[in-house]
Amino acid sequence: RFETAAGKQAQVDFAQFRVEFEDEPGVVRILWLFTIILGHSRWIWGRFCATQDLQTVLRCHIDAFAAMDGAPSELLYDRMKTAVIGEDANGAVQYNTSLVALLNHCGAVPRACRPYRAKTKGKIERPYRYVRQDFWLARGFRNLDDLNAQFDDWRTTIANPRVHATTRRVVDEHFAEEKPALIAHPAIPYSAVLTIERR
Repeated sequence: RFETAAGKQAQVDFAQFRVEFEDEPGVVRILWLFTIILGHSRWIWGRFCATQDLQTVLRCHIDAFAAMDGAPSELLYDRMKTAVIGEDANGAVQYNTSLVALLNHCGAVPRACRPYRAKTKGKIERPYRYVRQDFWLARGFRNLDDLNAQFDDWRTTIANPRVHATTRRVVDEHFAEEKPALIAHPAIPYSAVLTIERR
């Protein structure tokens, strides 16, 4: 397997979940779990969202960086549309300018997986199975806020304090060693203004 140096890389993705909230019996909703996992320590942050739009993606990045109190130097993305918008004539990947602006502000750069090569993002693909089996099963949720509160509690009391099966290290302890290698927050907070062009 490919291991990354401390503070070097995080992997980012969405996974789809279906849920029937207790506040809305009989209504099945599709939600998206946005997740960032630090490649070195396997520390995980995530949030269930109603959409995968750009505003949601930017907010999740900002909140994840706040939770880890820094940012890795690069973020690895699948071909998610809010991150990768295409390729130029020479085959160079083109990224969403709003996302690039946020990452530049934090001192990080985006990196895209090669198409149809999900194995290059295994550190984030495998944890979704762990989330489904260890967190999702046999739980009920009143609403989206309750779901995210339960997920955050699970993340901070079960997922990150556990001994990781691959690294054989306690994730939180490993993260504490990785944290000094993260890029510190800029002195000025990021101000996101979304521009929508209509044709």
